[in-house]
Amino acid sequence: METDLLQISHVSFQYKGAKDAALTDVSLTAKRGEILGLLGPNGAGKTTLISHLSAGLAVQNGDVLIDGEPFAKVHHNTPTRISVAPQEYAFYPMLTVLENLNCFAAACDLSADLQKTRVQSCLDFAQLNHFGNTRAQNLSGGLKRRLNLAIAVLPQPDLYLFDEPTVGVDPQSRAFILDAIKHLASQGAAIIYTSHYMEEIEAIADRVAILDRGRILCCDTLSNLLQQGAMTVRFQLKDASNFTPEHPSYAALLAFGHLQADGSHYILSLRPHTPLSHVFTVLENSTLAIHDIQVGRATLEHVFMTLTDRKLRDD
Repeated sequence: METDLLQISHVSFQYKGAKDAALTDVSLTAKRGEILGLLGPNGAGKTTLISHLSAGLAVQNGDVLIDGEPFAKVHHNTPTRISVAPQEYAFYPMLTVLENLNCFAAACDLSADLQKTRVQSCLDFAQLNHFGNTRAQNLSGGLKRRLNLAIAVLPQPDLYLFDEPTVGVDPQSRAFILDAIKHLASQGAAIIYTSHYMEEIEAIADRVAILDRGRILCCDTLSNLLQQGAMTVRFQLKDASNFTPEHPSYAALLAFGHLQADGSHYILSLRPHTPLSHVFTVLENSTLAIHDIQVGRATLEHVFMTLTDRKLRDD
């Protein structure tokens, strides 16, 4: 790992006419050679934050720096240092793959020789050589995502923003895209990666930031987050029909973390530093017929739901 390429310090933002701020005192860093996974439920502020990093929104309060210089200055002088692969397809559907790459390469103001080299390099990188003369609209979902990836790679940026880059793709294309992004990080790029797929974040991210209601709830390595998430208690009821939010034991367990139902099984994801003895006391003193209790480690999804008190939802 190297030094911070991106520094976001105490950034707050409120849309005109909005009652609440979209971002409140957000601070994050992204290092060269690092993948920062960004998680958050719908309405958390992810889109607003990404818009600050893609010049879609100007900073109202706080600072966004690239190598210590204001983001606006860097974007004005060298806009190709930051590249965005949005969730939407960012290419011209009527153009072929090759025509799209040449079009975006020209927009990067590359010389003719360098443009030819970069286009071929991106075709190779995204394994699109056999589809150069295919119109983008006729590509499969996985190939369209790979074209998005190839376009993002064209300018060889320092910072990549990948927003849900594997939506709607087959497992093989998904694995290919994740491996390609990890390769970019290994070459020294800083990467911010947003996804609703927890297993992707666990597979690819060096650090994970969880954003909710415009605030950063935590930012740490995956191993540290899982340790902080600590424990889960899974129990099975012989009869779950009466175990509703109105049940006294249900409310008592909610005080310890997030409670999720899975048929007659329940998973309680404990908040950090919650004593297991307190949970067992509630269960033992309840009128519930419990015939199986298991204690385990929290997954990233458990940590997410405990911190946000919500299930993960699609944007």
